[in-house]
Amino acid sequence: MQTTAYVETLDREGALLAAAAEAAGGDAEVPTCPAWRVRDLLRHTGMVHRWATAFVAEGHTGPRPGGPLPDLDGAPLLAWFREGHGRLVDTLAGVSPDVRCWHFLPAPSPLAFWARRQAHETTVHRLDAEAAAGGVPTGIGSDFAVDGIDELLCAFHTRPKSAVRTDGPRTLRVRATDVPDAVWTVRLSAQPPVTERDGTGGADCEVAGPAAVLYPALWNRRAFPTVHGDASLAALWRERSGVTWR
Repeated sequence: MQTTAYVETLDREGALLAAAAEAAGGDAEVPTCPAWRVRDLLRHTGMVHRWATAFVAEGHTGPRPGGPLPDLDGAPLLAWFREGHGRLVDTLAGVSPDVRCWHFLPAPSPLAFWARRQAHETTVHRLDAEAAAGGVPTGIGSDFAVDGIDELLCAFHTRPKSAVRTDGPRTLRVRATDVPDAVWTVRLSAQPPVTERDGTGGADCEVAGPAAVLYPALWNRRAFPTVHGDASLAALWRERSGVTWR
């Protein structure tokens, strides 16, 4: 995907998140994040948007902590969220393509990283807001879902901090049934996972389904559509794959 497409997605997803949060109300429980109410979701995502904006707008070349969460609720919190989201969209859309700043996953450029990361960050949390509001969630395009699976499997969980480990070598396969060649082989061991974008060789367990369903399932927002083979590996993913802020 091109950076402009990520920014357009970020713009749309943030608006959907705010609308769902407003419909649900700040005190509503977020079933996909059981420790959170909607106000916690807005505070967290709004803080992350401002954190990301600062790297791109101010050119910080090293990691920085996120800012404090606001003591806001109701309409003022929604306004604060929308303001920060809009500033992030405008910053990513208007900055020079060769901007240099810190980023924490491999990417063609810092701008490409932040546009992609924030598009997926906001989409996943939009799903959280819609889960709190109830009803049918807004659909996710298959190409964007495949890109998000790639980011999660081939970037997030190649880092030393990944907790998805097994005592001995095991293989988990992830297959998007509606997109040609969208297959990942995740090799598990006592070391960080190693993922290849292919479907060759055997696998101890395969999780499969449409890309737009697999994407939130791998982010632990819903159950896997189908599981073949050793289901304990799918359970291991659900127990240990969470990506936390700290």
